[in-house]
Amino acid sequence: MNHTISNLQLQVIVLNKGTEIASIKSKSTEKEYIWQADPAIWGSHAPVLFPAIGSFKNDMCTINGKEYCIPKHGFIRHNENIVLKKRTTTSLHFELECSEETLKIYPFKFKFYITFELNKSKLVVSHKVENLDDGEIFFSLGAHPAFNCPINEGEVYSDYFLEFEKTEHASRTLLSQNGLISNRTELVLDNTNVLNLTPTLFNEDALIFKTLKSKRVSLKSRKSNQVLTVSYSDFNYLGVWAKPNAPFVCIEPWLGIADHENTDGDYLKKDGLISLPKGKIFEAKYSIEIEE
Repeated sequence: MNHTISNLQLQVIVLNKGTEIASIKSKSTEKEYIWQADPAIWGSHAPVLFPAIGSFKNDMCTINGKEYCIPKHGFIRHNENIVLKKRTTTSLHFELECSEETLKIYPFKFKFYITFELNKSKLVVSHKVENLDDGEIFFSLGAHPAFNCPINEGEVYSDYFLEFEKTEHASRTLLSQNGLISNRTELVLDNTNVLNLTPTLFNEDALIFKTLKSKRVSLKSRKSNQVLTVSYSDFNYLGVWAKPNAPFVCIEPWLGIADHENTDGDYLKKDGLISLPKGKIFEAKYSIEIEE
């Protein structure tokens, strides 16, 4: 099932399954900004990442001495049980509460809320996690939106670049061959705020930034005027990824990260893990803004 919201500037489609953003279209130009999930290349649009980001070593982890198999990127992605609780012409409000099924793979009681709301030329995505457990709960949270690149006919991928809010001197954290975090780094932004997109940029998987000063990054073209900006002040890490030679780029705000290749498997030792006391609610939001 698809849900559509719109205003004078944008039309947005969100899938009920996994609450994925499936479309962001300009009303004035009819340009589509979201990758259309070609299964021959990458069959997703914008997965929601909870309660895990990335892969687990040996596809499993331990929590308080017991083994669990939390899926890569968690279990909101592809989830059929998320409920639309409220809608308006410009907003959608979804919820997922823990169940016997979730407790088998993630032993914490929670309620997950996600809201999509249009405000002029901006889509704001708000997350809330409520602790329903008898004690502290732990999780990661992130976004994985994929944007068409190039956006316009007559352009190529290398016409595009990411422009960061601030000048950065930042290295990427390199991944191992099985998608785990390593101790190796590589300088990517050498006192610049521009990252040029090239077909080979992602040959060694995602660019993972842990130390950016910027909380806003824009996708721009040297040949056209539209600007797509992702703002993520509530998130600590940023991933940038695409399949090599694919016509999209993902701009991914994260709270958390994949397992380290040297992990002992203890979930509670993961980098960037959020701890939430009993009865409390955690909130984080990001936005996607289109300027044409």
